[in-house]
Amino acid sequence: MDKITTSIITIGDELLIGQTIDTNSAWIAQQLNAMGIWVHRRVAIGDVKEDILEALARESAVSDIVLITGGLGPTADDITKPTLCEYFNTRLVQNEAALENVLHIFESRGLALLQRNLDQSMVPESATVINNKRGTAPGMWFEKEGKIYVSMPGVPHEMQGIMEDYVLPQLGKHFDTPAVIHQTLITSGMGESFVAERLTAFEAKLPAHVKLAYLPSYSLLKLRLTAFGKDKLSVAAEVSILFHELKDLVADIVVTDRDMTMGEVLGQLLKEKGKTVATAESCTGGLIASWITAIPGSSAYFKGSVVAYAYETKEQVLGVKPETLQTQGAVSEAVVKEMVAGALSLLDTDYAIAVSGIMGPDGGTPEKPVGTVWVAVGNKDTINTVKFQLRYDRERNTQMTAVYAMNELRKLILQ
Repeated sequence: MDKITTSIITIGDELLIGQTIDTNSAWIAQQLNAMGIWVHRRVAIGDVKEDILEALARESAVSDIVLITGGLGPTADDITKPTLCEYFNTRLVQNEAALENVLHIFESRGLALLQRNLDQSMVPESATVINNKRGTAPGMWFEKEGKIYVSMPGVPHEMQGIMEDYVLPQLGKHFDTPAVIHQTLITSGMGESFVAERLTAFEAKLPAHVKLAYLPSYSLLKLRLTAFGKDKLSVAAEVSILFHELKDLVADIVVTDRDMTMGEVLGQLLKEKGKTVATAESCTGGLIASWITAIPGSSAYFKGSVVAYAYETKEQVLGVKPETLQTQGAVSEAVVKEMVAGALSLLDTDYAIAVSGIMGPDGGTPEKPVGTVWVAVGNKDTINTVKFQLRYDRERNTQMTAVYAMNELRKLILQ
């Protein structure tokens, strides 16, 4: 079965100068990959007519589908629509459905309507107009010489609505796509190269239509098996057998056998056990609590957090002894143990996490260099502590500390 290929073109000067991060391409790629459509290329270009025309011609030569985001706003620098008219040899006309949508949005919000807002309902005559339920700029579907082009707003929320409501279902009807099965497990505690060495024999015997991907992220490593085939059930059965073999080979470092965040992993475990947790955070500044509460329903197991950044907060709120801080320093095993005990008492939970560290870029000493982190996790009977020596920048050190701490609690709960 031939691959169906897509090129994604993102338009906007703000993407090229780094003012806006392109999250659209990643989201689109995930959705297409899940339905068996291969993303051949991702291209970012500025608000320049010649560049847009060149990109359309170049990408349509190598892909079956060209998806475009951006440049559909109401300001002068949004030139995608007139450029599409030139490319498809058509003209702008007013679309009644798009006009009604614009009027409804402004009237329902009690906003004044400008001509440039009304112009959002002007679309290339040869396009099939896609209703944008989340904004004023409609999506547009074109077909030319056997290729499909779709232009959508660059606002992620609006683009995603158009993709989910119309584009993905239509692409599914238009193309005979292969069955694609993904299974992912997440590991921690072993570097990518060492895991790859352990899996050398397993990877060598995989059939050609099954691929193993290594996806490192901070202190976690995702291992994803992907298989393509004609029959979904047979492909799924084959991947399931291989996945269980893979899982057995890395059983000692597996965090979860699903593609989940650490917040989801920990939340699911706490919910299953009927237990609660609190956090006492210094160097992570509430990041762990943020990850936990990002999960819907987390109020069932998360009671609260103390961001005890200063010495006096550790003392006055968590009950850390002044002499412990004076003799051991804030970044020490003794302090994080007392932080855990304080959080357990103050917030009356079954478990608590505490972290204290030196994230950088400065603040280190010869005895405690930048990247020194102490983590404690515990309940009323046990407090486990681990020291980490991280070596990255402040942001990455903070993220890794949060992952390590949550994983330590996971391990304690499973003891």
